Amino acid sequence: MTARAAETPVRGRPAPETSPPDPGSTGDGTGPRALLARLNTPAVRTRLGTLAGVAILAVLLWRLGTGVFVDGLRRIDGPSLLVALGIGLVTTVFSAWRWALVARGLRIRLPLLPAVADYYRALFLNAALPGGVLGDVHRAVRHGQSTGDLARGVRSVVLERMAGQFALFAAGTVMLLTLPSPVRDDLRQTALPAGLAVLGACAVVLALRMNRPRPSRRGRALRSALAEAREGLLSRRNGPGVLVSSAVVLAGYLAMFVLAARVAGVGAEVTELLPLAVLALLAMSLPLNVGGWGPREGVAAWAFGAAGLGAGRGLTVAVVYGVLSLAASLPGVVVLVARWYAGLRAGRRTAATTAAPPASAPAPASRAQDAPGRTASGPGRAPLAPDYAPLPPPEVSIEKYAPKESTRLARSSLPFSAEPSEGRPMTPESV
Repeated sequence: MTARAAETPVRGRPAPETSPPDPGSTGDGTGPRALLARLNTPAVRTRLGTLAGVAILAVLLWRLGTGVFVDGLRRIDGPSLLVALGIGLVTTVFSAWRWALVARGLRIRLPLLPAVADYYRALFLNAALPGGVLGDVHRAVRHGQSTGDLARGVRSVVLERMAGQFALFAAGTVMLLTLPSPVRDDLRQTALPAGLAVLGACAVVLALRMNRPRPSRRGRALRSALAEAREGLLSRRNGPGVLVSSAVVLAGYLAMFVLAARVAGVGAEVTELLPLAVLALLAMSLPLNVGGWGPREGVAAWAFGAAGLGAGRGLTVAVVYGVLSLAASLPGVVVLVARWYAGLRAGRRTAATTAAPPASAPAPASRAQDAPGRTASGPGRAPLAPDYAPLPPPEVSIEKYAPKESTRLARSSLPFSAEPSEGRPMTPESV
């Protein structure tokens, strides 16, 4: 068969579809697209974000020196730590309440006290681990596994975090446009064109969706996600609670930043500190940090320097804020230890229950109880087997087929033996 005949499709069958070769791939998995696919993984992104945060901190140390960090740590005292713990308690409780509301909107049961404990644990993991979001990932996975619906549990955490980010963006935009800040003039010039561009993009997307004859699979998934977001965040049942909790949480974060500024010795007015705090909080949402450290310190140093308060003072405020936030999340350590100890005790109890025999199972005391109507010893009887040797079950248990006592005493075989003797067929009379 020639190559031309091999390429000819069989009558009645469609020709096999062959995709054109990828110009960005070399065929052995070493092309540019293959490299981008390898780099676009959560583990690689986390490592790159950690490296970026370390690089930012290294540049700040090189330009401003280590005395700024030491001065910020030296100014923290006991009363400031207690106030930070109180602010952290308020923000954590209201964040957990917002999470419970969103979960209820997705038809997931989440009591408030377990939500507060899980939120404390997530805050501590966010502050202690690289990336700044691993605690939320752990919270989402554990909640999804505990409810039996991993996807819906993850979506509840994502929507809860989105509600907090939307509140920060909305309130931060208003503050940056109205209060004096280094970016107010630039933001006022770009606010109107940016708003018109967003409205135009939304109109284009809406027109494309309306002209599409049949919704695609991706469109149906997007519609389902929007419906869940509307039910969890904007419904009449959850909307007011989500709005109030988000406002209280944002107010707590701003109060923590003002507290850090006062501890660092900054005497500026609160109205002057709030826009700087918004810029620092927006920088914290970037996934380029080491437990929240990195972009926050860089933006704070730039913003304070642009506001005339000194870049070194801004870095000190950011360091104090990071330490106070870590102190506010320390109850998460108690939750981690308590959950670990409870899991350890449950594992030991399960292992002990599995190893111990059931209480209702009687111990095999003797072989005499296994064969009704038979004695353990007698003339011509062979010695009984040990207790741990299992006996085969009796073939018949009808009373009229029980062996006679005289025949049973004369035999020298083991009990329940049914072997024929002298080549004669077995009958109930000869057993």
